[in-house]
Amino acid sequence: MSRRGTAEEKTAKSDPIYRNRLVNMLVNRILKHGKKSLAYQIIYRAMKKIQQKTETNPLSVLRQAIRGVTPDIAVKARRVGGSTHQVPIEIGSTQGKALAIRWLLAASRKRPGRNMAFKLSSELVDAAKGSGDAIYAKRKRLIKWQRQIELLHIFVNP
Repeated sequence: MSRRGTAEEKTAKSDPIYRNRLVNMLVNRILKHGKKSLAYQIIYRAMKKIQQKTETNPLSVLRQAIRGVTPDIAVKARRVGGSTHQVPIEIGSTQGKALAIRWLLAASRKRPGRNMAFKLSSELVDAAKGSGDAIYAKRKRLIKWQRQIELLHIFVNP
């Protein structure tokens, strides 16, 4: 048991232009080598491109994309007896958003294209529509986790 007190719950700050916590979470994940101003530039350029492509509010496209990529369950390793089993657990909303942002950024970095703002805007628009690499990666992970869960049930309940 820890001798320290419980850790305080940190609330994510909102970004200066859109005043949205989700945008700030995205900025903090896209950040490399401490260059936050560059991360803000990339995000805001991507938001402008989303505005031009879809002619809708870019925040709603961002929310829809993250909602589509967010997983409901994950598989976690649990030690039972002498063996390790993959056990499905439900994911909370903040952890799910963090995973979705990570997957969206990984998929947009893999995309061929001119610059990161273009790649990110394309991936967000595709994810909002229900296609794109992040959506396919989520589906692959869910299929993989379901297979692991089925195997666990076969070994636990022969």
